[in-house]
Amino acid sequence: MPAKSSPAAALGRLVQSARVTAMRSILMGEGPMIPEDAQYTEEHEWVRAGEGSIVTVGITHYAQEALGDIVFVSLPRVGDAVEAGQSCGEVESTKSVSELYAPVTGEVVQVNAGVDDVPETINSDPYGEGWLFRIDCGDEAERNRQLEGLMSAREYEGLTGGA
Repeated sequence: MPAKSSPAAALGRLVQSARVTAMRSILMGEGPMIPEDAQYTEEHEWVRAGEGSIVTVGITHYAQEALGDIVFVSLPRVGDAVEAGQSCGEVESTKSVSELYAPVTGEVVQVNAGVDDVPETINSDPYGEGWLFRIDCGDEAERNRQLEGLMSAREYEGLTGGA
C-alpha cells in the first residue's frame, strides 16, 4: 500500500508544478507575471494602492498556477476588520484549499462579487478582473506605512524564481 502524502509534500509538489509551468512560459517568451505596480506577500497575495487609504488585494499569478483551476472562493465580508497576516478567507481549487491572508490591517470596504459567481476569473486575470477585496487602512499615511513592509515586484520575483 502506498504511503499517504503529507500536506507539506502536496504543497511542495504544487509549488514545483507552478515553477515548471512558469519556466515554460518564460522560455516561450511570455515572461514572468509580476506587475511592478503592486506589492507582494510571502503568502502570494498582491496589494495595489488605490485612492486615499484604500488597497486592492488579490492572489498572484504564481499562486493561481500552483492552485490550478479555482472553483470556489470565500471572501471576508464588507465591514470585517482584518489584521495583517491573519486568515480572512479561502480559495478552493480542483487540487487543494488555500487560506487567504490579509496583507494589511484595516476594514474590508468592498468584495469582488464577480469572483463569487465566476471564480475561474482569478485564474484567467489574477491582477485585473480577478481581484478579491478592498481594504481601507484608515488613512493614506498608514496605508503607505503598511505597504512599505511588503515585497516589491523584484523581491517577489526573487522569492518565486521569476514565476
